[in-house]
Amino acid sequence: MSYRLIQMLTVILPTILIGGFEFFRHDFLLGYLSMQTGNVFITILTFVLSLLFSSWVFHIIRIKNDQLAEEQAKRAVYEERERLARELHDGIAQSLFFLNVKLKQGDVAAASRAVSTIDHHVRQAIFNLRSTPEEDGSLNSRVIKWISEWSSFSGIDAKVDFEIPNDLFTIKEEVQIFAIVQEAFANIRKHSGATQAHIDFKGTQEQWQLRIWDNGCGFDITLLSERKYGISMMRERARQVGAGFQLSKSELGGTKIIVTKEMQK
Repeated sequence: MSYRLIQMLTVILPTILIGGFEFFRHDFLLGYLSMQTGNVFITILTFVLSLLFSSWVFHIIRIKNDQLAEEQAKRAVYEERERLARELHDGIAQSLFFLNVKLKQGDVAAASRAVSTIDHHVRQAIFNLRSTPEEDGSLNSRVIKWISEWSSFSGIDAKVDFEIPNDLFTIKEEVQIFAIVQEAFANIRKHSGATQAHIDFKGTQEQWQLRIWDNGCGFDITLLSERKYGISMMRERARQVGAGFQLSKSELGGTKIIVTKEMQK
């Protein structure tokens, strides 16, 4: 049912029902109902009709909103898949170009490293695509499962501390947060040289905070490329859920990412 039809029914139905009753009362019921009794009756009738009609209208609106939220969530997942596909394409294209150059130069060792890099790109992309945010279950269970698989895949020990209510985020927000986690842990695997990674995710209805850090080599902020490390993407995803994004060195010597949001009261 379209919003235009709902709008028309909202105007027409109460007018016809209540106005029709008033005409019928004045023409046929004045001898049976006093004005006072009639006024009480029309008041009750108006209340019942308004309650029934508003419940029906809001039920339809709720269904429409749920459908819209589902479509937005699917779109966010498709966008994430497209990003992973572009990342896979770019990474493999660069590695293949490097492989071709080294083979022409006869540098077998460098060519072997390029093949290994391509293999890592493909494995990481397949791993990410297999763990999409639209799977059943809460955000907590999906992230914990994904990090457990990531730890087995990367060989890096991962510590997880989650205290997040299951209904704290919308589906679209979960997609963005899940993508931040994936990007951060992909950076740890590819660039940090870490042996340990930590994720701490705690929150309430008033505020929440996501922290990810490692014991790797850290970074030089003056030489850091936001594009290379996907930092601009994580910062943008944090902005889309209304959260702040901070990047710093961790107490363990590696990198720390903090995403924080305070709910508006």
